[in-house]
Amino acid sequence: MTATSSSQKIATRTESDSLGSMEVPADVYWGIHTARAKENFPITRRAISVYPDLIIALARVKQAAARANKELGVLSAAKADLIDQVCEEIVAGKLHDQFLVGVIQGGAGTSTNMNANEVIANRCLELLGKPLGDYTSFHPIDDVNRSQSTNDVYPTAIKIAMILGTKRLLDEHELLRQSFARKGEEFKSVLKVGRTQLQDAVPMTLGQEFKGFATTIEEDHARLSETLPWLGEINLGATAIGTGITADSRYAAAVCRHLADVTGIPVITAPDLVEATSDTGVFMTLSSHLKRAAVKLSKICNDLRLLSSGPQAGIGEINLPAKQAGSSIMPGKVNPVIPEVVNQIAFSIIGADATVTAASEAGQLQLNAFEPVIAHSIMQSIAWLRNGCYTLRVNCIDGITANTSRLAAQVESSVGVVTALTPFIGYAASATLAHTALTTNASIADLVIESGLMKAEDVARVLSPERLSGLVPTTGVITLPEQPEG
Repeated sequence: MTATSSSQKIATRTESDSLGSMEVPADVYWGIHTARAKENFPITRRAISVYPDLIIALARVKQAAARANKELGVLSAAKADLIDQVCEEIVAGKLHDQFLVGVIQGGAGTSTNMNANEVIANRCLELLGKPLGDYTSFHPIDDVNRSQSTNDVYPTAIKIAMILGTKRLLDEHELLRQSFARKGEEFKSVLKVGRTQLQDAVPMTLGQEFKGFATTIEEDHARLSETLPWLGEINLGATAIGTGITADSRYAAAVCRHLADVTGIPVITAPDLVEATSDTGVFMTLSSHLKRAAVKLSKICNDLRLLSSGPQAGIGEINLPAKQAGSSIMPGKVNPVIPEVVNQIAFSIIGADATVTAASEAGQLQLNAFEPVIAHSIMQSIAWLRNGCYTLRVNCIDGITANTSRLAAQVESSVGVVTALTPFIGYAASATLAHTALTTNASIADLVIESGLMKAEDVARVLSPERLSGLVPTTGVITLPEQPEG
């Protein structure tokens, strides 16, 4: 070992590859390939370890490969078992700080794969009592990467990572749906004025509005769930381009079986490994579903901001929990910060989907070199959407209250209730009454009765809150007063 700098006195070890030699810190588990990636890709200043699911997925892939290689007799049981042991350590959370190549990198993920190979190999060496970097005893490629290529390891690992992340997103997504559904039940009898194009429309209940939010989330939950089986189609055994070169002909089936065992995920081997190695269709599908869920959740947040606007000069139908002071200059101002942050998450996910689309289109021939930015874009979207669902539920939806007095006053003065009377008095008469009500501030019910178009008891029945909101259909015969001829 030598010192790279007499002033810093950092102990190093020398490692070599086909390009030459480099000094790396003596006590790190990564090696020369990772060191070169650190120098080449100082782009985001975010290491792949920012996505723990990816590190765990890489360890599971390497573990499954070791077990398959042991089963097929192409790797000694001693080495395979040691790799297996180290991978379990990584799954348990150890060594994640050693995965430090940038999330955006050239090379189609080779730097990520080599980072994993080097960390696992050096930890195996440590367990054997050998010096780190002594690859004559345990090699990152010959042993840890046996029967593999970045081109089948990396896409498989990011699919496993996306499955793990999406499942947690779905759990949080469902909790948010339940929160909206509870508010729907809580507000089921609270009548309000509906709006279309930001103009007064017909009455509904606040519960119906919140139940609609819950249904929206339920639909997106179903779409996201549909992607999980598609992500489970993997190309392990394809090696470089799908022909399986350097791997035993039995390896693809064996490694798929072992990966299913160690992950608990029902993965299957793609029927066409050449196509699967170059295809990124499932990533576009997942990304588009994430965008759909984010956009629709953002629309809900727009509605929450509008409905809570004011509190004096806005719509002011609902009250969002006050979470922080809203202004450095206006005392007492409180802003809808939780819906606002979810809006911004949606904007990011929309942009990420555009990135995934462009990167998928840019693939060439037998490989897509841009899977790192695809992986980063999707995994960030999954994590941010999950966190957004959590903070929206806990810091906003669960604490919403209804401004019942304001809602009742708006319904009482709403001209929109005349719509319920059109089947009985006709559109023309209804329009005339609506105009009169707007210009005189008289109630629609009084005007209908005064005009002799309907009896008071029939008006009361048609304009009851239950019938106005559609909770109870208007039934029975309504007798209209006789109108004079002429």
